[in-house]
Amino acid sequence: MLKILFMLIMMFPFCFMTNMFWMVQNMLFLMMFILILYNYFTNYWMMISYFMGMDLLSYGMILLSFWICALMLMASYSINKYKNYEKLFLLNFLTLLLMLYLTFSSMNMFMFYLFFECSLIPTLLLILGWGYQPERLQAGMYLLFYTLLVSLPMLVAIFYIYNNYNTMEFYLINNYNMNYMILYFSLILSFLVKMPMFLVHLWLPKAHVEAPVAGSMILAGIMLKLGGYGLLRFFFFLQILGFKYNYLFISISLVGGVLVSLICLRQTDLKALIAYSSVAHMGIVLSGLMTMTYMGICGSYTLMIAHGLCSSGLFCLANITYERLGSRSLLINKGLLNFMPSMTLWWFLLCSANMSAPPTLNLLGEISLLNSIVSWSMLTMLLLIFTCFFSAAYTLYLYAYSQHGKLYSGVYSFSMGYIREYLMLFLHWFPLNLLVLKSEMSLLWL
Repeated sequence: MLKILFMLIMMFPFCFMTNMFWMVQNMLFLMMFILILYNYFTNYWMMISYFMGMDLLSYGMILLSFWICALMLMASYSINKYKNYEKLFLLNFLTLLLMLYLTFSSMNMFMFYLFFECSLIPTLLLILGWGYQPERLQAGMYLLFYTLLVSLPMLVAIFYIYNNYNTMEFYLINNYNMNYMILYFSLILSFLVKMPMFLVHLWLPKAHVEAPVAGSMILAGIMLKLGGYGLLRFFFFLQILGFKYNYLFISISLVGGVLVSLICLRQTDLKALIAYSSVAHMGIVLSGLMTMTYMGICGSYTLMIAHGLCSSGLFCLANITYERLGSRSLLINKGLLNFMPSMTLWWFLLCSANMSAPPTLNLLGEISLLNSIVSWSMLTMLLLIFTCFFSAAYTLYLYAYSQHGKLYSGVYSFSMGYIREYLMLFLHWFPLNLLVLKSEMSLLWL
């Protein structure tokens, strides 16, 4: 898949030309179709170079990255319209996409670490450069410190592995079973903060609320998935330790999921509500992944892809109303049914996907995860019941409060949705429902 990599690199000159905003987006869609056509669905490395390769796990993630990034450019129309440093934005954005592509196709542990940390920098620049409020500086600091503090132990652990096993390739290390507690915690913590696990999730609502729509979409769509992807890769050789210590993280995540769902029920900020709901969903993903059963691992992968599309779409919707009304508050975003009737359909479809109604991919992932977590321990049933119930409750709360009720009288914009916005939402929702019909890609890849 070297052709995709070179195509990405050759797109960089577009950033320095005028009026190339949509050209970049068209190129991204083209690259993605090439990626779909030339994939032979093998579960083996795909001839990029010695330290790069792609199996079905990274293939789905790369596809998701391209898709979300193309839609992200579509959503950031206002940056192009008001000439808000749009060339710098494109440069930043392409750098981020390149880093993500390299992260997902690294087979060398150190290279993976390098690109994993590099992807943080363009995200930080997105938040600091194009965010809306002055508080974005604080959000940037939160993001930086939470992520960098835990990533150093991971680097040390990788070098420890290299000294003892003389290799850093994933495919060679998978044969070992390591039994060293500090190694386990050093490797895992970095991903837990990225996921984010409850207790280390505080950077996420901050970053989401202050980020521009592009930053929010990339954070919810792909950045959170980096953590899950890393765990899926690393648990292949941390099995013994996983069976010993995973109960700790499973219990924190499940209790945290319930608590975060309760926090969601008293949010007035649209973006904060969607951000907290991401934490609740990723809590279930993390628990399922930590059970290390077949259903758990495949279900977590499925729900990660589904959640990437779904929450990204919800952030788009929040931004669409924010551009019209100039506020993210649920007290002002009321009665949108009177204001943009046709947008209500998309609100409904994406909200129902968020509470994992059939036929979405969310339902498929969540059923597999519930199966694996309950088979791990029957006691988790109570927590899972609460999580699922409150998940539906806060999603309905979001939908009902924003669409129904009396229209806020201070609304000064009366523009309906643009075709661009409807297309963008359709492209979020369509794969989410259609991938169920090709679910062996996400459920049978292991």
